[in-house]
Amino acid sequence: MKITEITIRQLKMKLKAPFTTSFGTFHDRDFLVLEAKDESGIVGWGESVAFHSPWYNEETLQTNWHMLEDFLIPLLLNKEIQHPDEVNELFKPIRKNNMAKSTIEGAIWDIYAQQTKQTLAAALGGKKDKIEVGISIGIQNSIDDLVTLVDGYVREGYKRMKIKIKPGWDVEVMRTLRETFPDTAFMADANSAYNLEDAATLKQLDAFHLTMIEQPLASDDIIDHATLQKLIDTPICLDESIHSLEDARKAVELGSTKIINIKIGRVGGLTEARKIHDYCEANNIPVWCGGMLESGIGRAHNVALTTLSNFILPGDTAGSNRYWERDIIDPEVIVKDGYIEVPQQPGIGYEINRETIESFTVAKKTYQ
Repeated sequence: MKITEITIRQLKMKLKAPFTTSFGTFHDRDFLVLEAKDESGIVGWGESVAFHSPWYNEETLQTNWHMLEDFLIPLLLNKEIQHPDEVNELFKPIRKNNMAKSTIEGAIWDIYAQQTKQTLAAALGGKKDKIEVGISIGIQNSIDDLVTLVDGYVREGYKRMKIKIKPGWDVEVMRTLRETFPDTAFMADANSAYNLEDAATLKQLDAFHLTMIEQPLASDDIIDHATLQKLIDTPICLDESIHSLEDARKAVELGSTKIINIKIGRVGGLTEARKIHDYCEANNIPVWCGGMLESGIGRAHNVALTTLSNFILPGDTAGSNRYWERDIIDPEVIVKDGYIEVPQQPGIGYEINRETIESFTVAKKTYQ
């Protein structure tokens, strides 16, 4: 294929409800979507999961636009490639900036799947026709409010509840949830809010039989996590520490993690995500797909990735209506009894609602 035109759009979408983690509260989601067109006119879509500010990692919406415009698009535009895996190699001279890389690589995978008349899931090697999903719940004003939210999601059929925690909002929160919902699968997500001195507090979470505790320590650490894992029974899942297959290998060999959260944007795209998946499967490390408050485009890529065989734990890909009054795809992503049906149309499998995208667009630029 040869990409002849790329358009970047900045969108601003209001969340249905504020979402709070240990590093901040979000009321709106500012993000980029990228539209790529090949010489035959096939259009593919990608989404940047970078936030407006560098809370989650060092990337932002603005740095992603800069990297795309000044470095990544020039490397790819009007260049002949045979397979999306080549994009991963093409971008290797550019260090880090994984979310920017993933934005454009996702669109190329979408085009490739359409060219080969297969779903994105099938193009990646996925076999599932539906995926099991959980939900991520931010820090609430009170434990009672949290219990009410969890009760609603349990009734909707979600298979796993991910509860955001931070110092002071942890042991009593999880104790109450476990006592109220004895049979529900819970995990705790700390977003790097603790350090090794908090090991005694984190050890108390063992009593609640959590599926995992996600990224309790520093976002760039794999050493202290290995120490912590020896001190607690709850499996540690790494998120922010894993940016590549090499990061995953080192963390597994050190004993820093028993589970890995694969986020497409964090690792630089679908090609690297699949490599991490394959390594983890060969080493009996379960994986799951984390969420980044994506719109329907990013959500569609998550659905496709989760069809790979080692995604054996429910991911964060909740239904569109969990976050948005109106998503930018048709049909919206729908969860029924804790499952999402994998779309069967070629490519990402959802139609892009251009009218809705234009209504949310605050900036736009085309490159040829």
